[in-house]
Amino acid sequence: MHAVRKQILQILKENEGATVAELADHLSMAPVSVRHHLDILQGDNLISVGRVERKGNVGRPQQIYVLTEDAGDYFPNNFAALAGKLARQLKQMLPADQVPCAFRAMAHEIAGELNRADLANAPVEMRLERVTAFLNERGYLARWESLGAGGGYLLHKCNCPYAGITSEHRELCLMDQALVDELMGQPCRRTQSMAENARCCTYEIEGIPGGRVEQAKSSMRSEIALELV
Repeated sequence: MHAVRKQILQILKENEGATVAELADHLSMAPVSVRHHLDILQGDNLISVGRVERKGNVGRPQQIYVLTEDAGDYFPNNFAALAGKLARQLKQMLPADQVPCAFRAMAHEIAGELNRADLANAPVEMRLERVTAFLNERGYLARWESLGAGGGYLLHKCNCPYAGITSEHRELCLMDQALVDELMGQPCRRTQSMAENARCCTYEIEGIPGGRVEQAKSSMRSEIALELV
C-alpha cells in the first residue's frame, strides 16, 4: 500500500475519524492531494464517510472519514487466536494465584528481545523512541508525546494484537502493562484502555533520569524472580 494511504489509515484509527482538513494538517499535504488518496481508499472499501459535522456556527458541514471493517486487516491482530488458546491453557493448568505471575514472566521475556545496553543512562525520550519502535514492530501502532517541562510523557498504543479476546482474558492486559513497565524500566500508570472502549491504551510515564530508570528496572526484575520462586 502507498505510504500516504497507510498513514491515513493509521490516523483514522488513532483518532476514530478525521476531516480532510485534519488529515491535511497531519500529513502536511494540500487538501486536494489528500482527497486523491481518500478516493482510492474509498474505492478499496477501506474508509467511508461516517458522519457529517459542523465546526462552529459558520461554514459548511465537514465530512468525517472513518475506517470500514475491511480496514481491520491492515492492523495486526495475528496474536489473538494463539494468545486466547495460551491464556485458556494457562488458567486451566495453574492455580489461580500463579496465573498473573506467568503472564508477567512472559512480558519479561518479550522485553528481553529489545537490546537496551545503550539505554542504561539515556534520556527518557531516547528510551521512548526505542520502545515505540519496538512496539510498532509487533503491531501495537504506538506513539509518545511530551506533557511539557516537568510534566512527564504519555505512551499510546492504538492497536491491540489481542483484539476481541481481552474481555475474556484480562491477563493479556496485565501482560501488556508489565511489558511497558519492563521496557521503560519504571512503573507506568495506565490511564485508559482499549479493553474499556478507549481509542488507545495510554500510559503515563515520569521523566526520571536514566540512572534511576536502571535502578527501577532492576527492582522490577527482582520482584518477578521472587514471584517465580
